Amino acid sequence: MSELGFPLLSLLTFLPLVGAGVLLLVRGDEAQVASAARWTALWTSLIVFALSLILWVKFDQTSSGFQFVESVPWLPQYDVGYKMGVDGISVLFVLLSTVLTPLCILASWETITTRVREYMIAFLVLETMMIGMFCALDFLVFYMFFEGVLLPMFLIIGIWGGPRRVYASIKFFLFTLLGSVLMLIALLAIWHYAGTTDITRLLRTSFPVGMQNWLFLAFFASFAVKVPMWPVHTWLPDAHVEAPTAGSVILAGVLLKMGAYGFLRFSMPMLPQASQTFAPMMFALGIIAVIYTSLVALAQEDMKKLIAYSSVAHMGVVMIGLFTFNVQGIQGALFQMLSHGVVSAALFLCVGVVYDRVHSREIARYGGLAERMPAYAVVFMVFTMASVGLPGTGGFVGEFLVVVGALQVNFWVAFLGAFGMILGAAYALYLYRRVVFGALTKLDLRSILDLSPREIAIFAPLVVLTLWMGVYPSSFTHFFDASVNAMVANHVAALANHSTFAQATFTGNFH
Repeated sequence: MSELGFPLLSLLTFLPLVGAGVLLLVRGDEAQVASAARWTALWTSLIVFALSLILWVKFDQTSSGFQFVESVPWLPQYDVGYKMGVDGISVLFVLLSTVLTPLCILASWETITTRVREYMIAFLVLETMMIGMFCALDFLVFYMFFEGVLLPMFLIIGIWGGPRRVYASIKFFLFTLLGSVLMLIALLAIWHYAGTTDITRLLRTSFPVGMQNWLFLAFFASFAVKVPMWPVHTWLPDAHVEAPTAGSVILAGVLLKMGAYGFLRFSMPMLPQASQTFAPMMFALGIIAVIYTSLVALAQEDMKKLIAYSSVAHMGVVMIGLFTFNVQGIQGALFQMLSHGVVSAALFLCVGVVYDRVHSREIARYGGLAERMPAYAVVFMVFTMASVGLPGTGGFVGEFLVVVGALQVNFWVAFLGAFGMILGAAYALYLYRRVVFGALTKLDLRSILDLSPREIAIFAPLVVLTLWMGVYPSSFTHFFDASVNAMVANHVAALANHSTFAQATFTGNFH
């Protein structure tokens, strides 16, 4: 039982499943079932969001340890238990998941007209898996939630997606599953060595350096696909293009953060020597992702595909920040993950708004939307500027901190990462100019209406969050300050201890 006196994290995790169970019991004709499914899913997700605000209010920002911990024996003979808890690294991702889910349900209110009940059940199950993954403090429980995300997302893309939805969903499933099999092998090796899957105990376990290298590569195979890092990113553009709007929102907003979170939770603190050894490789892959995918984004004519490639570039910045192993770099990476979760989700919603009116995502089909959709143009501008990294928006803070952190490690890493951000401004402004200020002759604007009240209700909290993160970033960074400082201190101590041990061993062997 947590310090609150009731299992808050379990309630947050499994309440969406209760809502999904209620939906299975709904009876009536198709229209009645669809209406009940929408309202049940919306109210369930709103209640989960309201409960998640307790985390925001009650979380002790001065503590680096895990809070709201719940623990129940599950397989005691194997030292495997159901254990949940959050620290400064994971708590804000739980909140990000609970914020975006009701917005996704609202975004699907009118666009999803077939199998509405099944669609809402899939989203509620997906919310359970996302929250559970960020809260899990047992490696086996984490793995179950981590893999559980695949099934509802596979169905959302494969059933309610575009013309090539089956191809995209199978490609998404196979890419992510293959890497996860290697992580399962690593999990078994860790359990065999340490005798437990309790993450809090594994964080204090010192693994042999040779074993660390193999474990790091196994984790890399799984987490790199989820980020996604170059060159295992090719599933993402297809998944985004074919997914329904809400599917793209949750994929970019939360699911891409799972891989980076895995590096933060497992690879970096558990395998410090291996993480340091492979840091140059991670820098190289991050820089390639930032520059190469930005150039690819510039060549796109499909709005969703352009934003998908931009997501790969932004996550490349995150990976550069993580493997600086200093406070500024890791804080910048975390902030960039949160900011990208909000901004990329909002950009996909912006694409969905015009797609619902014109049924085309080709950039060349649009132009002059500012003439008929001024409110939309303003909202789109806010998120475009945040994606570019304009000061005063959430996108600036994370990128700035990452560059500062990278400068402490290597000038060229910082320079090339920053250069990729310039390319980011090029493709983002290219998209905005073509869609909002292009030639009026490309589209019959008389049939297009500005944002509806429902769409305003969706965008308003995202605009507020984007500006809040840019103007008052410390209200977010304070959550992970203590955890990041402790992680960096532990990493430095682990490297120092290994160096001392290696030197003593060499001296002893020499004598």
